[in-house]
Amino acid sequence: MNILKTLFLCALLGAFMLTFVMLSPGTLSLEGIKTHQQALLSHVDHAPLRSALTFFAIYVAVSALSIPGAAILTLLGGALFSLWEGTVLVSFASTLGATLAMLASRYLLRDWVQQRFAQQMKTVNAGMARDGANFLFALRLMPLFPFFLVNLLMGLTRMGVCRYWWVSQVAMLPATIIFLNAGRELGKVTSLRDILSPGMLFAFTLLGLLPLVTRRLFSRFLPSAKK
Repeated sequence: MNILKTLFLCALLGAFMLTFVMLSPGTLSLEGIKTHQQALLSHVDHAPLRSALTFFAIYVAVSALSIPGAAILTLLGGALFSLWEGTVLVSFASTLGATLAMLASRYLLRDWVQQRFAQQMKTVNAGMARDGANFLFALRLMPLFPFFLVNLLMGLTRMGVCRYWWVSQVAMLPATIIFLNAGRELGKVTSLRDILSPGMLFAFTLLGLLPLVTRRLFSRFLPSAKK
């Protein structure tokens, strides 16, 4: 690893530690946001623009640095802002954070992985060129794949930044709206499991797989679809 990448890694670790320290223990927990909900609502009432910008910046930092708590912040956004305001803030903040995390992974790891596993990555790159957008869409919608892991893996591929951005934004939007809506009645939420039922998780998984399955079926039964 060259000196620039070493310095970048040190800066990332420093930013992670600083953000982690600034967010006191328990802040990004369900009980934590419930405890401070009224005080935060008062801040939003007195300084709505500054509160929105602060929330946006914190969300981007948490997402970009892969700090656990994005789901909790989404609930908080639903409790503090209207549904449309929360949707704009969370949707763009989460996508920006995810894109920054992906670019960090790409800068630090992609060249080494592409060289170390050249033969395997040829297959991966070909698959991503053909089905990359559908694959990312599926991963974003399937709850089994953690947010940070998708960012890390996509950074190892050659997917373009613009495509990564718009696919992520579209695919994460349904869950974002569901969590924001749940946050509007934050007091009734006792666990994150209360928000996404097994049936809803299954529905998200099917929705994520639909584009991939459809493309495969068209490619198999309609050869012209491959062109």
